[in-house]
Amino acid sequence: MKLNKLRNILESNGTTVNTRIWSTWPTIVEAAASTGSFDYFEFLAEYAPFTLNDLENFARTCELYDAGSMIKVDFQNRFYVAQKAAACGFQAILFTDHETPEQVRETLEKITPKTPEDGGKFGYPNGRWIHYHPELKQMEYAAMNRSLVKAFMIEKKEAMDHIEEICSIPGVDMVQFGPSDYCMSRGWNCADHKEDIKAEHERMIKVALEHGVQPRVEIGSLEEAEYYRDMGVKHFCILDQMDILMAAWNGTCKDVKRMAEKIQ
Repeated sequence: MKLNKLRNILESNGTTVNTRIWSTWPTIVEAAASTGSFDYFEFLAEYAPFTLNDLENFARTCELYDAGSMIKVDFQNRFYVAQKAAACGFQAILFTDHETPEQVRETLEKITPKTPEDGGKFGYPNGRWIHYHPELKQMEYAAMNRSLVKAFMIEKKEAMDHIEEICSIPGVDMVQFGPSDYCMSRGWNCADHKEDIKAEHERMIKVALEHGVQPRVEIGSLEEAEYYRDMGVKHFCILDQMDILMAAWNGTCKDVKRMAEKIQ
């Protein structure tokens, strides 16, 4: 039975680099994976449209390149999407908008196998799981389910108020700071509170590491990666598909447009 690559990396105290994908077109994942630059790929289901077939194909494409997979899910329908994504073969779930430890515990219960040992609510889903297992026995499924990596966005004032307790909850594997939502929850604009944001982000990282939870950071450059590396961070999410496209469209493409407009 193939194991969860991202879980194996976390348990071996390794490092990861990933990028975020908006499109469900498998060739985009193939193109990015062919560079050898990434350990796993995150599908932004919180923002992008998708079908269950899309989820299977995304996870399957990651597997073809020996890469892990993560899906970022909305808060309101998180139980349904997370269970379906796990059954489709996703190796990690990134949950958004949680504010309290009680919400975190409820989410973990819903994606934990319903066995006497585990006490969760997730039954046998008859899905493909990682690398397709048509004859997966019930307890083998439960073991694979346990390997699912659970990550949480810390992006509300209330979540930061409870960050110590959230990071002490068994089953929380990774946390990530979300500055935009955090500022909204404080009634701030990000541009007006850069130092406050930096301080809260660093506090989250410090607390997470103290509790054995891995902090994950979104970055846009090597310099940012080195800054967080020196704080003890080992998991880096660099750019996303839209960032890269917008940089090209607003860069070289715009330069060529200006040049063309000057042609007599």
